Amino acid sequence: MFNKIANFLFLVIFCLSLSNSSQAIEPDIFVQSTVNRASQTLSKNISKKEKMLELQKLAKDTVDIKGIGFYTLGKYRKEISDDQKVKYSELFEDYFLKSFSSRLSEYSNPKINVISKDKKNDKYTIVSSILVATKDRPEVKIDWRIYTKNPDNPLIRDLIIEGLSLARTQKEEFASIIKSNNGNIEALFESLKKFINE
Repeated sequence: MFNKIANFLFLVIFCLSLSNSSQAIEPDIFVQSTVNRASQTLSKNISKKEKMLELQKLAKDTVDIKGIGFYTLGKYRKEISDDQKVKYSELFEDYFLKSFSSRLSEYSNPKINVISKDKKNDKYTIVSSILVATKDRPEVKIDWRIYTKNPDNPLIRDLIIEGLSLARTQKEEFASIIKSNNGNIEALFESLKKFINE
């Protein structure tokens, strides 16, 4: 379902791993902490399956999976029934968690340094960071879109990799699947199920 760029984007968004906090946390500290904690999980001497389970739990704590899911559904969100929305949310969460955990569990310790933050409004802050270069990859600029409506529980809504939005890329993928099937949302559901059950 994904092209090479989308695969790389998923590898980066998988750096998600901050425990819930009972007090407000600044978005830049939140991002740096998530990355550091993800590295700890990836460096553990445990099986791939165990890493996947830990990463999935961490993602549930730090990513607005439901919000991302409905954004990626685009205009079709207004065209489906309430029952279909519930079904889609469940499928998207399973799809999202499997996607990132299966790939990240094989990813070696990504080092990401936060360099700045830009508060857009009370709901959103953009945190800029750099994925440090290695012998196998160049330096990559990563902007994190952090949802801060509840300052006690910031959540990741999107990543922008070298100017390319992960959420927008996924939205275009899903729209293409639905459009190529004459607007039938069930075609997307089947595509998600196929990936989940592989």
